[in-house]
Amino acid sequence: MSASLAVAQSVKAFFVTVLLYVVMAAAAGQAFGQTDTTFTQSVVGKRWIVETRDGSVIQGIFLGQTEDGIRLRTDSAGEITIPNIQIKSTKIVDDTRIRNGEYWFENPNATRYLFSPSAFSLKKGEAYYQNTYLVLNSFNIGITDNITMGGGFELISTFTGNPAFYLTPKASFKLSEKWRAGGGVLYANVIGIEEDFSGLGIGYGLATYGNSDDNATLGLGYGFVDGEFSSKPVITLSGMKRISRRAALVTENWLVPADGYYGVLSYGVRFMGERITVDLAFLNNRDIASEIAIGVPYIDFVVKFGR
Repeated sequence: MSASLAVAQSVKAFFVTVLLYVVMAAAAGQAFGQTDTTFTQSVVGKRWIVETRDGSVIQGIFLGQTEDGIRLRTDSAGEITIPNIQIKSTKIVDDTRIRNGEYWFENPNATRYLFSPSAFSLKKGEAYYQNTYLVLNSFNIGITDNITMGGGFELISTFTGNPAFYLTPKASFKLSEKWRAGGGVLYANVIGIEEDFSGLGIGYGLATYGNSDDNATLGLGYGFVDGEFSSKPVITLSGMKRISRRAALVTENWLVPADGYYGVLSYGVRFMGERITVDLAFLNNRDIASEIAIGVPYIDFVVKFGR
């Protein structure tokens, strides 16, 4: 078996596994959302969000569950009972997610800025699919609460006969309430080129300060090509600031060693739902601005599965 055929079969097996895991994670997420009466008495007094089968979302303090349904004390309607037959899903809400009486759902894409990662991690059983420029396709899975496995492929090269793919394993850990650290590898290769080419990528470390809504990350990594490492590190500085329930500001900035350092910065807006995000941003530096003042447009979207 040739080296390129072996790589192709390995990549195919990896993505089949990823897709199966995403399907299972999505199914698990549906099961997680259903009402579980075995634990309801232990969470009396907690704030709940109940979604009904007609699409309504009701928020209130959980008072208990009977054969008639779930009892909530709401701010606007007082004590109400939602019939069990009408309940689609329930969720316990941390009080810190309530801002001016409105529920701010968790940032569904806190593990990544535009392309570069933060030190936040997917939980075990969570997964997401990311598409960039409708060309780059990425899948990431939470193997444990601290270890994420990811990978992807580039669509255009697939049609030209030399498909490019990449792998993105990452480990990250919580150090304190505000600090997280992590590290990982971005490895890329192209199927069908010289058999002695071992690929390229970067090994990196991360430090993130803040929470999932408002944070900054410093990254440091060493690039490698065909087994040879750069003598100077790549440096990244990225940040995110949530400005409303459904929007955040995002920036991702790179310093790449090349006869000194070559910088690329970005700025944009992330639009968020509970399971999807869309990034609209611009990539810029002095060279780009001389041709396009606002920079090169960047767009991606992410769909999250699982818990």
